[in-house]
Amino acid sequence: MYKASKTKVWAALIAVYIVWGSTYLAIRFGVETLPPFLMAATRFLVPGAFLYTWRRLQKDPPPTRLEWRSAALVGLFLLVGGNGALTWAEQRVPSGIAALLVGAAPIWMVIIDAARPNGRRPNRRTLIGILLGFAGIVLLVGPVGWNGNGQPIDPLGLAALLFCALVWAIGSLINRDAQLPASPLLGTGMEMLAGGAGLLLLGTLAGEWSRFDPGRVSTASLLGLGYLIVFGSAIGFAAYAWLLRVAPTPLVSTYAYVNPMIAIFVGNLLADEALTPRILLAALVIVSSVALINTARSQSPQAEQRAATVAGAPGDQ
Repeated sequence: MYKASKTKVWAALIAVYIVWGSTYLAIRFGVETLPPFLMAATRFLVPGAFLYTWRRLQKDPPPTRLEWRSAALVGLFLLVGGNGALTWAEQRVPSGIAALLVGAAPIWMVIIDAARPNGRRPNRRTLIGILLGFAGIVLLVGPVGWNGNGQPIDPLGLAALLFCALVWAIGSLINRDAQLPASPLLGTGMEMLAGGAGLLLLGTLAGEWSRFDPGRVSTASLLGLGYLIVFGSAIGFAAYAWLLRVAPTPLVSTYAYVNPMIAIFVGNLLADEALTPRILLAALVIVSSVALINTARSQSPQAEQRAATVAGAPGDQ
């Protein structure tokens, strides 16, 4: 049942579709002249500080030590491992391809959940979705000779994206049962602060400060970073958190299916990335598999809402 007008709900949902679908291209522009881990750290530290300060000023209860520990663990997997790997990979892989590969994270979530003790066993519909998803990935990254067009995907970039999806899936499962604040925005701010600090440390250890030359940073990279901070993280998550309160969760979670499609079309339109029949077919197969898996999973309303907050992909935050 809607708790706000359908017009406002759909306006916010379309905004989330477009904003989070376009963050992958913003990442690609950002890493053209900015070190990937330091850029990702800035992207999360700034909106994380804003969200945390705002919610505390709105009288959200102060987080406990356990909640900070949980937020740090989730931030380590989702933002340092997941988004860090994605940001690094986009130096080598087109943004639309990256969005499709990491958008398949729900496939890994089901497999990991089924393998752990007392985990959920997939039903027949879910198994079909898993097989369909892997078929889409093989179609996307398989031999170029199959259709005679396009370029092979960089193997290191591909490995980073597969690692990204796997780590994101693990972090999402941890987040599902983690002890986090009741306020979604406060919890998100804490995760961003913890993840941003981890990315800052990772960038420092990788020697990115010595390779960073402010004079060589392009306008496109600065605009990409600004877009990620303002729209991708702050405004995008505020709209998303509002939707979770006023609209049915299954409707809100459709962003996970739409965003990869938005990403490949935006990448083609604004960055001249390849858009071949093979990519479109692979996108349709992968998105269909994710939709099949998500609709087949039975969850309580509380667990469903918690899972929905992390059901997307690393570029979405």
